[in-house]
Amino acid sequence: MTSVISTDPATGLARPLGFDETDAAGLADAVAAAERAGERLVSLGRFGRAALLETIADALEARRDEIVGAADSETALGPVRLNGELTRTAYQLRFFAEVLREGSYLEAVIDHAGDTPMGPRPDLRRMLVPIGPVAVYAASNFPLAFSVPGGDTAAALAAGCGVVVKAHPAHPATSALVGSTIADATEPLVGRAVSVVFGYEAGIGLVEAPAIRAASFTGSPGGGRALAELAAARPEPIPFYGELGSINPVLVSPAAAAARASSLAAGLAGSIALGGGQFCTKPGLAFVPAGPDGDELVAELAAQLTSVVPKPALTTGMAAAYASGLESLGAVSGARVLSGRTDAPAPGTTAPSLVEFEGDDLPPRLAEECFGPVAVVARYRDDEHAARLVGSVPGSLTASLFLEPGDSGVPAARAAISARVGRILYDQYPTGVAVAWAQNHGGPWPSTDSVHTSVGATSIRRYLRPVAWQNAPASELPAELRDGPVDLPRRVDGVLVLPGS
Repeated sequence: MTSVISTDPATGLARPLGFDETDAAGLADAVAAAERAGERLVSLGRFGRAALLETIADALEARRDEIVGAADSETALGPVRLNGELTRTAYQLRFFAEVLREGSYLEAVIDHAGDTPMGPRPDLRRMLVPIGPVAVYAASNFPLAFSVPGGDTAAALAAGCGVVVKAHPAHPATSALVGSTIADATEPLVGRAVSVVFGYEAGIGLVEAPAIRAASFTGSPGGGRALAELAAARPEPIPFYGELGSINPVLVSPAAAAARASSLAAGLAGSIALGGGQFCTKPGLAFVPAGPDGDELVAELAAQLTSVVPKPALTTGMAAAYASGLESLGAVSGARVLSGRTDAPAPGTTAPSLVEFEGDDLPPRLAEECFGPVAVVARYRDDEHAARLVGSVPGSLTASLFLEPGDSGVPAARAAISARVGRILYDQYPTGVAVAWAQNHGGPWPSTDSVHTSVGATSIRRYLRPVAWQNAPASELPAELRDGPVDLPRRVDGVLVLPGS
């Protein structure tokens, strides 16, 4: 058996945690526990699950100092950032409690029996029900908000699904601590609603486990592709919701560059370097006009990035991959590295950098994500050229447009860039994803399913499936579909009916 090791990226100190990676028997036990817990979660009902989510949030906050300390020792992200992340994590859980109590997520519909131009219609009632046990693959860069207690787990529990989380090897001690905290909070009511498994083999076995009905993943394209293929190759394929990286393009209009080059440079530099550039929403590619105004913006941006102190990467492997990626960006024909510290960063750290490209067509390598604090600036001559460059951008989570009031500049480029993303920001930087009803965190490939979001109220939809009841007696119907007053919005015979109506 392989021992689970925790490594401090700031010091390189590695320590065994006293337990081994999950074997086949341990994985089977975790999946079975998720099945049992799912039945109990459903029996709790919406309001019972809402209270359970709030109990989990309270339990995490009660151990705040211990959890933040463990996460900092494995990520070097610092207590300020990690305290904020724990607050966000607790907020996500409480947010889904509100979603449950409100109830519209069920999409409850009643069509009473009646005559139609097509003939008699039977009594039909439809709503969403839990899909079953869910596999969650934790992200490296958010040891709380996108890991064991993160948004995927919160949404699955809210839906009524038990969860098995594959811990990320970058923060196993944090994962174990949080997993035990959730277990203590949930076992008295529903059993082990969330199990945590460790190791590569457990990750492969998890997506292949017959009882698992859906999987979610945030991470590299290579890892995500491999798991997506396993999910599709099962005797009964399951949905795989993957966020596999994003370049998050930025488009600066000529008018914006002329009006505020310096402030745009400062804002972009902060967004690129935030958290060591280890955000899935880091702006990795900026389209900036050619000419003196664009020159000023790019020069200031390079200077701002050069002044940023190098930070430890989440792992030494990520630091090495960043160095290799930066070297490959600089080797592209027509590209040149504009910034970078002259002093060699300490082992395991990454220093911000900026690569400028001037050419007719954007080489594919410059439109690929490099995980870390680097961005590419592509210079455009006019709207036609900008739209041509934008045409090489792959699908992304976000696009940021920087315009002036009444700005009609680069319309073709604006339309092209907006068609490639799931969230469009105006005069704001993308590093930050609010947990809200209207949020969308997803997009075209490399998101594996552009229909759904992984953040916000509607992320619960990934773990639900529709069922219709035809001519069912009232005793067979869920409470939400029975006639009479109910506590959630419903569409009855085509008319939206609100609670109390």
